[in-house]
Amino acid sequence: MSLEPIFDPSAWNLTEQQASLATQARELAAEKFAPRAAKYDKEASFPTENYQDMAKAGLLGICIPQSEGGLGADLKTYMIAAAEMGRSCGATALTFNMHVSSCLWTGFLLDGLELDSDTRAQHNQMRKRHYRRIIEGGKIYSQPFSEGGAAAAGFKAFGTTALKVAGGWQVNGKKIFASLSGHADYYGALCTALQTPNDKHSRRNTMYLAIPADAKGVCVEGDWDPLGMRGTISRTLIFKDVFVADEEQLMPLGVYPSAAGRWPHMFMTLTPTYMGIAQACYDFTVAYLRGEVPGTPPVKRRMFPTKQIAVSQMRVMLEQTKSIWFQAISEARPDPSQDSIMRAWAAQYSVMENANELAQLAIRTCGGQSMLRSLPLERLYRDSRCGSLMLPWTAELCLDKLGKGALYKPGESDDD
Repeated sequence: MSLEPIFDPSAWNLTEQQASLATQARELAAEKFAPRAAKYDKEASFPTENYQDMAKAGLLGICIPQSEGGLGADLKTYMIAAAEMGRSCGATALTFNMHVSSCLWTGFLLDGLELDSDTRAQHNQMRKRHYRRIIEGGKIYSQPFSEGGAAAAGFKAFGTTALKVAGGWQVNGKKIFASLSGHADYYGALCTALQTPNDKHSRRNTMYLAIPADAKGVCVEGDWDPLGMRGTISRTLIFKDVFVADEEQLMPLGVYPSAAGRWPHMFMTLTPTYMGIAQACYDFTVAYLRGEVPGTPPVKRRMFPTKQIAVSQMRVMLEQTKSIWFQAISEARPDPSQDSIMRAWAAQYSVMENANELAQLAIRTCGGQSMLRSLPLERLYRDSRCGSLMLPWTAELCLDKLGKGALYKPGESDDD
């Protein structure tokens, strides 16, 4: 089944690069990823073949600057392309985000910030090492974030520590729900830097290290048998006295906290997967009611008013979701206004919640046959249900931020 773009280039005023990369991602995912998605889901196995295809297509370097041999996509361009991937295989798109974020953060996002000349030179030299591995060697980077506490939400320092030692850093800690665990070549881990073991932990001392997966002291623990997003293989990562050389830093020490504070839209990069799933739920429903789903009898159900109303409700929700999401990613820039940040939270909430709502409507509209595992809808439902749980901007945290943002001006408290 041929897929139309989620965002038509003419209607949404896409650039030539945005349209081209979205087309490339859509066609590759539809041809290669979609037929494999059920297998990865059933087995809870990593989509290795999909990554091999992306490496051949050059997409592993989608957000590596062109000056470094990559495709040079900015945040918006990447997110539009990633949504097309999520449409065919949510687990692949979600893990791909973990890889791409390492390039996006060190590339486009940091290039948009002012750094002193020495720090800029140091960073440019550091990132060449990592980009070369991806472009020339097809290496995969992940970005383990969560630790089971408030650090991933930005409320406290990371519990994973990097103690300064001769020639590098000694890393100790763990990351939970670490996508690509056991399958990435490098783990881009956020750690709290310590000069001595007794230093006080501070978010200001957050550092960003690429930890080789085969380094001594790195191990993966636990089973992986979740409700949805089963192909992400998000097992627990343990770091025990892991030595990481100085040159493995992804950013100079002290740069990440400022970058994260000034680029809040960087935390929206999980949403393209769910934007794609939302579109996929609508696509399936329309095809099913038209009798065009492969593997099902060519029986049309489109003539029933109840089905027509249901599809219209889905279309309204889909258009609402697409519109706020597209506007939010179009506004992404350093130091956005409070209004822009609130729109980003609203967009994050809308995509993560509406993807599952659309899956529910699709199931109700298509009926019992749609829940067969031979068809993708039940997988889309399970995968979409996981979206609202994703740190650092879970659905609950987005609502909390929106409420406080609406009722309190910056710096204001009830003690004033």
